[in-house]
Amino acid sequence: MPTTPQQITSAIINLLTEAPEGMRSTEIFDAVKEKFPDARRGQIIGRLRQLRLDPRSDIERLSRGLYRHIKFGPKDDSGRPIIVLSDDDENENMTEVRFYQPFSDYLVDELEECTEAKPLGGNTFGGRWGTPDVIGKNESQRGDVIEHETEIISAEIKTDETALITAFGQACAYKLFSHKVYLVVPKVISREERSRIESLCLIFGIGFILFDRNNPNNPDFEIRVRASKHEPDWFYVNKYGEKIRDTLWPRR
Repeated sequence: MPTTPQQITSAIINLLTEAPEGMRSTEIFDAVKEKFPDARRGQIIGRLRQLRLDPRSDIERLSRGLYRHIKFGPKDDSGRPIIVLSDDDENENMTEVRFYQPFSDYLVDELEECTEAKPLGGNTFGGRWGTPDVIGKNESQRGDVIEHETEIISAEIKTDETALITAFGQACAYKLFSHKVYLVVPKVISREERSRIESLCLIFGIGFILFDRNNPNNPDFEIRVRASKHEPDWFYVNKYGEKIRDTLWPRR
């Protein structure tokens, strides 16, 4: 029987649970290849990348090409892993992923903009227009006096304060298929940059939120502008909605 992706994932996790100092990606590849000779390089590296980008994963990238299980990392007073952020530009995506779930929870529990929100990211939508880091839905609930149509809420999260214009452009693109869009950036940006981005968000109806990029366990989200609702293009709503059908609208 050919090696399955699940077997490769399990092998990677097992290797890292026995490596307190972490392992280089080449070491992981060699060890998995030895265990499963039929596994292709793309399969192994692909599973390692998915583990790195999955916000629920227990695997973290310490630096370029070096991976470790979070059980070997520092812990806070409650015993939860403390994520040490890297300044490595190539680590940027990994850093941002750590904030996807906290912001999903924030959209539902504090802003109450969504009845359900989930991390997305990656290249789920494909193409050059990008994929939201977090996507959610707001649906009428049982007992509502007046029901409303389902609303789609998207968010772009950036930990790199030098990429604000890129992040803003991505947030604008999400308006094609979202009723509301949020741009989430670090609190460390300068007062001048904050003022400009905030004004742009007000003009374009995009929500603007600041957060502490050094604390994934408590990002301290601070809303500056609440997103305005608008009517998206329903062609794109359905086009991209089909790609995430099982994420927000699982088949029963």
